[in-house]
Amino acid sequence: MSDENQAVATTPTLGGTPGPGSEAGAVVPAGPPGKSLSAAEQNALREKVIEVLRTCYDPEIPVNIYELGLIYEVKVSDAREAHIRMTLTTPNCPAAISLPGEVEYKAKGIEGLSGVKVEVVWEPPWDMSKMTEAARLQLGVF
Repeated sequence: MSDENQAVATTPTLGGTPGPGSEAGAVVPAGPPGKSLSAAEQNALREKVIEVLRTCYDPEIPVNIYELGLIYEVKVSDAREAHIRMTLTTPNCPAAISLPGEVEYKAKGIEGLSGVKVEVVWEPPWDMSKMTEAARLQLGVF
């Protein structure tokens, strides 16, 4: 679902203590500063990010945002930084302020990440075709 020419609006970086989610999945140690990650380590951290994203819900839809198709891309750099590109169901979504912040807060709690950047994008616009089959079944949309 990635499109490199998307319009981008960046959410501000939240400060504070890492949030919930650090218990998710296998531990990828922080390692010494400046040590690059292997592709396997990057993938392990990426999977941990996805696991945490599955704990975030749109407040109006009882399906997690990953299954809804609101997450367009999850990358972890060899510097241990997560980059999450996401959208919302509509630009006027009531969760436009809270949901990106929740995503960032939870991802920052993952042990082994050095930073998290969440981008909210509007292109391509979200539609129901982006939902997984499991989300469609859960919502009764076929």
